Parts: sequence; structure tokens; C-alpha cells
Amino acid sequence: MDAISSSRVNLPGSTLRNSNNKSSLPCHQTRISMSTGCNSSVSQAYTVSCSNPTDKQTGIVSGSYLHGPLQKRDLSGKTFCSLGVSTYPGTGSASESHSLAAEERVGVLLLNLGGPETLHDVQPFLFNLFADPDIIRLPRLFKFLQRPLAQLISVLRAPKSKEGYASIGGGSPLRKITDDQAFALKKALDAKEMPVNVYVAMRYWHPFTEEAVQQIKRDRITKLVVLPLYPQFSISTTGSSIRVLQNICREDAYLSRLPISIIQSWYQREGYIRSMADLIEKELQSFSRPEEVMVFFSAHGVPVSYVENAGDPYRDQMEECIHLIMQELKSRGINNDHTLAYQSRVGPVQWLKPYTDEVLVELGQKGVKSLLAVPVSFVSEHIETLEEIDMEYKELALESGIENWGRVPALGCNPSFITDLADAVIEALPSATAMTTPSMDSEEEDRDLVGYAIKTFFGSILAFVLLLSPKMISAFRNHLL
Repeated sequence: MDAISSSRVNLPGSTLRNSNNKSSLPCHQTRISMSTGCNSSVSQAYTVSCSNPTDKQTGIVSGSYLHGPLQKRDLSGKTFCSLGVSTYPGTGSASESHSLAAEERVGVLLLNLGGPETLHDVQPFLFNLFADPDIIRLPRLFKFLQRPLAQLISVLRAPKSKEGYASIGGGSPLRKITDDQAFALKKALDAKEMPVNVYVAMRYWHPFTEEAVQQIKRDRITKLVVLPLYPQFSISTTGSSIRVLQNICREDAYLSRLPISIIQSWYQREGYIRSMADLIEKELQSFSRPEEVMVFFSAHGVPVSYVENAGDPYRDQMEECIHLIMQELKSRGINNDHTLAYQSRVGPVQWLKPYTDEVLVELGQKGVKSLLAVPVSFVSEHIETLEEIDMEYKELALESGIENWGRVPALGCNPSFITDLADAVIEALPSATAMTTPSMDSEEEDRDLVGYAIKTFFGSILAFVLLLSPKMISAFRNHLL
């Protein structure tokens, strides 16, 4: 697998990280030419705040991680507040922010999932994914099974996953798109007289967070804004990446003192809502009878237990996001029916419902003939959009009786999307403080011992059944041979 160093993006004429070299080279030794021909898509940013959703604010967590559950929100238009989240209301002027930045070496860290760049990378990428305790949540006593279990699952899933990546060109385009977004964001911030270095940190493939952080240290960054490329917060996406960053900062003297501001989510940002509405409105015009088209929002799913047991705000944020987009469309006189479903479920556990594949069949049975798919939780094209939606779900929809299919592109590098992300960075910068990791008190650790014992018991049974099943043992043996 390629050992790709962290991506640092500068404007033309300055040095860049090499995305193709086999080794990590100093920035001054290598250059890359980055394509600026990004996807024609739109978005802007917003996050959890305690104000009306039309207020242009950015919800910021300054050096702390969101642990507590969120209050429910009222879909009549009010937002909800996150426990432990401080918000920066944008009261400072742009000139004040620019003056502040001029005295600092400011960095922006983009967080994303990552993806295998070749078919050879697929199995190790899957291992990294399933070895994440925020993806497979084992009982505490059986954490030692995390990596062996991840190895077995990745070996079993690799053949099917390779077929999917082969169908979209032999690898994920996510790295290149994210690099393009980083390049465009730096240009947008430069245009706003905000000089920064922009870094890319992938969770499960190169450049890993550790690689990006090492480059941040080499560049002697004095203030950092962390911007996850996920509109909505989930413990399995933004939360997982922040946890890794926290662990790194806690163990490093330089990083533990570095002022950091984390933009937890931005799904409510006014520009993002308008941009999504622009995309939908444009794609609707490609149908012969736009008013009859069902707007089908398909979001990446998470296990129900994350929401109901761990306080994940993802479902609430997703539902509010859809509500705000449809409100914006209605203000433009677009009153199409819409629905939301969740895709990409894995394993035997219950995931958020309704499931995308099941809803497509139901819509066909109900006589829906025209459908516009909207990948609402994705800002970049990757396997979930290019293969799962464009191939699998499209085929299923047509087989189910839907005659006219369309799909809204992912956000990509659309100028209004990038410009608003730049605004979010500027708004976030003054609230940066040293990152701290809240400790769990003994009362909280001892809470619900009966529930914990039950989960531990059934978790251990499941783990050992998986580990000792002939199919898994055979697959593992074949992989080793």
C-alpha cells in the first residue's frame, strides 16, 4: 500500500505535499499539480447553535469533544442546543479576524473518511474501518477482540468491496476530490486576506490524521481550525476523527497547547441549505414533468443503538436538515413530495430506518414514476454515490416500476460551497482554545451495571461465534496463505 504523506495545500507558486510518492518527502522537495475542475455542486456551512436556523452562525467546540446527548429539536423551525457546545456568534468583524490571523500561523484541518486508491488497498482500508471502536462497538471487556475481528471481517468483505471499487474505476476518488477542496478553500481564504495552510486528514486511509498532524507541527502552526467534511455530526464520522485528534493532542506537548477550534457540523448553515436547494431545483428541470418528481433524500445510515443508547444527534440533525431544504424549496414555489431513507447498512444489527432499498420498492409499488435521488450526507463523490446510488439503487428503482431517474451531484468544489466554508473558518478562528479531554466520573462509569452486564454477555457470545465459525476461520486461513 502506498505510504502517502499528509496533504498540505498552498496556492500556486508555493510548495505542496506529494500525493503519489511512495515515501513521505519534505514539502520543499515535491510538488503536485491539483486539478481545479471539481464537481459542479454547491454547499455552505452551519452547525449546532442555539439560534434560529436562518442565523448565519457556526457551532464551535473550542478544544473539547462533544460527549453528551443533544436536546431534541422542534421541526417547526427552531434549532436545538448541544450539551457542552459553545457557539461563536460571529460578532467580530472580518478585519478583526484578518488582523488576528496576520499575527498567527493559522492552519485548517479538513477531516474526511478516506478510501482505497487501488484495489490492492481495499482490504487494509476495510481493516482500518472495522478496527475503529466507533464503528464496531464491543463491550469493554472484549476490546481485545477489536483488531482480530476487524481482520476477519475485512477479509470476508474484501472480494465484494473490490467489485464495487472496480466498477467505479479501480479505487475511490475521495482523496483527489478532498485535495481539490482543500486547494479551493485555501484560494477562497486568500481572497478574503486570510493566509492559512490547509491540511487533509483521512480517518481510514492516507493521509492519516497522524500524518497531517506531523506536518502541522513541522509548519509551526499556532492556531488551528478543524473542519469535518460531514454536514451532520455523528459519533461514527466526525466524532471518531475528533477522538483520534484528541488522543494525539493529549500525548504531545506542542499540540496540547495549540489553540484549536472544531466546527462540529454545518448542516444548518444558510448557504448550505440554499445550495442544496439550487442543486435540486436545477436537476428537477431535467425531467419532462418536474412537478411530479419525488425528491428522494438518501443519507448514510448509522446503527440505531448509536442514536438511542449513545446520544448520537445524527438522526435529529438529518431530519432538520431535510426540513430546512424543503422549506427553502417551498419558498421558491417548488412543492414536490419528498422522503428520507438511509443507505449503506452493514451487519445484522438494526440501522436507522427506513432503508433506501426498501423505500425504493415501496415507491414503485405506490405508482411513483419519477424520482430524484439526493445524497444529502455526502460532500464528495465516492463509492456510496457512484456505485451504490448510481448503479445498485438506480437498477432497483427501475425494476420496481420507477421510469424516470435522476441524481443530484455531491457538493464537490462549487464556489459558493467553498466560499461559505471559508466564512465558517473565519468565524471559528477567534474561539480556538487548547484541546482538553473531559474525564468520565466514577458515577457515570458505574451507571446501569445490569445493562452493561447483559451487553457484555451477549457481546462475548457474538464475538466468539464469529471468531470460531468455520467460514471465518477458513477465510482467515486462505488470506494468510
